[in-house]
Amino acid sequence: MAKILGIIGGGQLGMMIAEAAKKMPDEVSKIIVLDPTENCPAVKAGTDQIIADFKDKDAIIQLADKADIITYEIESGDSDVLKSVEDKTEVNPSPETLKIIQDKFLQKSFLSENKIRVSEFIQIEGIEDVKDGLKKFGFPALLKARRDAYDGRGNFKIDSEGDIQEAYDYFKGQPLLLERFVPFTMEVSVIAARNTHGQIKTFPLVENIHEKNILRETIAPARVPETVAKKAEEVAKKTMSVFRGAGVFGIEMFVTKDEELIINEIAPRVHNSGHHSLQSSTTSQFEQHLRAIMGLELGETELKHNTVMYNILGEPDYTGKYRLPEIAENGVYLKMYGKEVSKPLRKLGHANIVGENGESIEDILSRLQTLREKLSIQPSD
Repeated sequence: MAKILGIIGGGQLGMMIAEAAKKMPDEVSKIIVLDPTENCPAVKAGTDQIIADFKDKDAIIQLADKADIITYEIESGDSDVLKSVEDKTEVNPSPETLKIIQDKFLQKSFLSENKIRVSEFIQIEGIEDVKDGLKKFGFPALLKARRDAYDGRGNFKIDSEGDIQEAYDYFKGQPLLLERFVPFTMEVSVIAARNTHGQIKTFPLVENIHEKNILRETIAPARVPETVAKKAEEVAKKTMSVFRGAGVFGIEMFVTKDEELIINEIAPRVHNSGHHSLQSSTTSQFEQHLRAIMGLELGETELKHNTVMYNILGEPDYTGKYRLPEIAENGVYLKMYGKEVSKPLRKLGHANIVGENGESIEDILSRLQTLREKLSIQPSD
């Protein structure tokens, strides 16, 4: 019997989960999102909406009363309230997992306790802790907000003693941690899934290129030796085995100069670096997430085509209405998110450039260079 799916968050990730669910009518009969923005992207994909803050207790309870399964596309839901509604509805990934991952200090502590390598870190209670930590870690080091940070917005890189006060004041009293800086050669990620029966599958390792701390390009597969790709798969599977609950996780890692892997952060949800799977794979990450939380057999994850995903971001100096990019080229799949207003560096859409005829990654990247102007955001007239 088809189930009613509740999603906390109705942004582009919720929209693409909803679109995948629409293709599975035997499993999903209806979709309801909880999101504070009226007519959010998921609604444009045909979902119902409860308009409320992600942490609104009454709204979460209302969603639980209506849905057979609750999942999320953003980590901002109240994990304690989600735990309290498990007698009404299934929640996956589990609220316990969400609670750990929401707090970067708890997340890194949990991974370290389970012998999964992360960069060295300490909890920060005051500015003296920052100074003491820098004596241990040296410069540069990263001061981070423990909660409610994404796209690099909760990070401050401390390069010298002159940055300490500014970095500390930047967070305005938020709970913090300090991390040793990892001199990485590449940022990579694995999209991994576990279903309710414990089956685990991973998508191939991808390479991520950031611009102003925001993901700009994902290269699938990553340009690394096979030994590194295999090691990343093993790290991802071990990580999935220690967290509770079902669903897709985005596991971000650094590759060091000696080809070791260090986990940076984990997202307990579908992930920007998995968008390539919409065209590169037999099963998209969005379908895989639904299969996982509904206890279905997980889909195949091998790459059918080399693919580069390019995020379409708002221009840094413009806020307002914008023209949709127009592109009609074989092997280029444009996906806009239906956001009406462009804001600086806001994620407005993405394009997957697919090597459908056996093109190499280098060939695809060369094609992307010629497409960047067409994919840029222009103000509407």
